[in-house]
Amino acid sequence: MTIAPPPTPQAAMRLRELVFGAACAAAVRAAARLGVADVLGDTPTSVTELAAALDIEPPSLRRLLRALTCYGIFSETSDDRFEHTEMSRLLREDAPNSLRYISLWCTEPWTWEAWPKLDEAVRSGRNVFPELFGKEFFDYLHSDAGDSAKVFDKAMTTSSRQSAHDLAEYLDLTGVDSVVDIGGGQGHVLASLLEKHPALHGTLLDLPKVVAGAEPRLQDGGAFSARARLVPGDCRVEIPVRADLYIIKNILEWDDESTRRTLANVVAAARPGARVVVVENLVDDSPSMRFTTAMDLMLLLNVGGAKHSKESLVRLMEDAGLDVAEVHPVNPYLHAFEATVRG
Repeated sequence: MTIAPPPTPQAAMRLRELVFGAACAAAVRAAARLGVADVLGDTPTSVTELAAALDIEPPSLRRLLRALTCYGIFSETSDDRFEHTEMSRLLREDAPNSLRYISLWCTEPWTWEAWPKLDEAVRSGRNVFPELFGKEFFDYLHSDAGDSAKVFDKAMTTSSRQSAHDLAEYLDLTGVDSVVDIGGGQGHVLASLLEKHPALHGTLLDLPKVVAGAEPRLQDGGAFSARARLVPGDCRVEIPVRADLYIIKNILEWDDESTRRTLANVVAAARPGARVVVVENLVDDSPSMRFTTAMDLMLLLNVGGAKHSKESLVRLMEDAGLDVAEVHPVNPYLHAFEATVRG
């Protein structure tokens, strides 16, 4: 019988900190909702001044700020003053790469009810959302949680704009005259590509109500309307577009059967040799493992979906009739799977 050594003080402290992780997430949410980062300027500011600007109690604000400084969100200086850090600036609504709405989205009220049910989701392999709220996740979001739906829309828009720029910088479109963005939401990726490549023509394919809210530059009268086509449809049913390049970004998170149908529809629509780029967060071989594995568990809880490993996604793509040549990082969170339609 082997007797395990006692835990080191560092290990015990780290685990204690981890099980209080909800406090950190709640503190970030509170700071975002209160607008602390927005009222803090470029110079150290006293708690009293911040509290007056926010119309809240100084003692409780001080407690919140000191908790956040432990994680590098704000920094305490002398004389009971606080200043911005790189992370706290990301909570400002006007920050170029703001994470304010992402922070709110990941801590919405329904999340606090769903996370304690993770053991049930792991045991069954199914989402727990219908049992908790009486309906599927997106039905609940749009019918019962209007404020949360608005936060979701803003979070997705912010995230999409940021990653669209990175993807446009990554993609080499030599020899590409036409592109289709499958399930591309408001079309931020397509708009970024059309802006960078003046001769490119593109199509945005998404559900009817999503396409109806496409970025103004893609709509009639917009800057790219002459080179853009908006096609309402469900990529799991049909992809009625032929193009040189097919982009599928962050939508292959459903069950594997839905993913197989989407990929098969791409192969059915495209000519042999057409280029297909699938862009996803990965739960392996990624510098953002803590973030992507957390998203993976949230997907299990709310919709029963999953983030992919490199191996699982390559297998699905190859089975659908795609030849995967390379996998490259787009940024610390996203990887691009470069493939062609098998001849």
